[in-house]
Amino acid sequence: MTIRAVIFDIGNVLIEWQPERFYDRTVGEARRREMFAAVNLHGMNDRVDLGEGFRDIIYETAEANPAFRTEIRMWHDHWLELANPVIDHSVRLLHALRAKDVPVHALTNFGIESYDLAKGHFDFLHTFDTAFVSGHMKVIKPDPQIYRMVEDTLNLPGDALLFADDRHANVATANARGWNAHLFEHPQGWADRLVSEGLLTAAEAA
Repeated sequence: MTIRAVIFDIGNVLIEWQPERFYDRTVGEARRREMFAAVNLHGMNDRVDLGEGFRDIIYETAEANPAFRTEIRMWHDHWLELANPVIDHSVRLLHALRAKDVPVHALTNFGIESYDLAKGHFDFLHTFDTAFVSGHMKVIKPDPQIYRMVEDTLNLPGDALLFADDRHANVATANARGWNAHLFEHPQGWADRLVSEGLLTAAEAA
């Protein structure tokens, strides 16, 4: 079937999401390793992505781990510094697709408040026809339910969708549902896929 919509993940596709790098820079690698070994910070973030309170969950985790209270609170208080930098080539691809009237959506594991914060900082997040944000949907990738919800909302079968995500598990679930899924490793590979699908020319994808 012809591709009728393109779906972008956001973290590590449009915006780099490497909290470890932020902590290495701010508190040092040794302290960061100690903290990540002691505290399930990615599990904490999953709770935010499932729709629990952004500040509440992070501060609750900080209070439960007083040895790292200051550092854990930084996950909330310096969040825009964690969610950086923008992957410029990917953003250009997003705009190139929109310029050709290709429907473009987002499917992202993202908290409610943190996504609102990001939208206030990154203008391109206003570009999507629909942003499927896990915090609002109360389910995160790679749960098949979130993919089903996208299909139902768009009223499109999986083989009409082209989806880019940086995580193997998320891509595998999309493929299992019949989606055309691309494992995002770098923007040039994504650009090449968009060209190969006939959605952009090589010049438009540069």
